[in-house]
Amino acid sequence: MKKEFKSWGLILAFFAFLYFTGLLPVIQGGLQSVLLSTGLIKPKIEIPDLTNQKFDYRGQFKDFEGNLIDLQDYRGKTVFINLWASWCGPCRAEMPHISELYKSVKDTPDLAFLMIGLDNDFNKSKNFMEGKSWTFPTAHASFGLNQSLQSGSIPTTLVVNKDGKIVFYQEGMSNFNTDEFRNFLLAQ
Repeated sequence: MKKEFKSWGLILAFFAFLYFTGLLPVIQGGLQSVLLSTGLIKPKIEIPDLTNQKFDYRGQFKDFEGNLIDLQDYRGKTVFINLWASWCGPCRAEMPHISELYKSVKDTPDLAFLMIGLDNDFNKSKNFMEGKSWTFPTAHASFGLNQSLQSGSIPTTLVVNKDGKIVFYQEGMSNFNTDEFRNFLLAQ
C-alpha cells in the first residue's frame, strides 16, 4: 500500500511540476502535433449549412507590431481565419501545419490568412509567437470578436469565400496542410 501511495505521489508531483512550470501545454502541443503529422486527423471539407449567412466584416484587431487590422480590408478575398490561444495545446499542435499551408499558398492573389490570438492579455499572445519559425499573419482580438467569429471552443477555423459567405467552419484541431484542403481553399 505504501508503495502505491509513493508511486501515485511521484506521478502527481510530476504533473504538478509540468503544470506549474508551464510546460504542460508545450508537451501536449508537441504530442498533438506529432499526431496531426500522421494524417489521421484531417479537416472535413463539407460546405456547412450556412445558407444566406454572410460573414460579418465589422471588427478590428491589433497585430503584434501594434497596427490595426480592419476586417473590412478582407472583403472580396478568400480568408482563412484561425482562433487560438497560447495556453491551448491543440492550437499549438496545428500551427506548424497551418504555417506550411500558408507558405504554399501565400502568393495566391485574393487569398488571405488571419490567425487571431484570444489570450486575455495581448502580451501573452505576442510573447508566445516571438521566436517561432511559423509563418502566417497574426493578430490579437484586442477589441473582441464579432458574431461571425464567436465560437464555443478553440482552436476554431473558418474559411470565408470571396462573396463573404462562410464555406468552412471547424472547432477543434486539424492538419490543414493537405492537398485536398489546399485545393478546396484555392477553389474559393
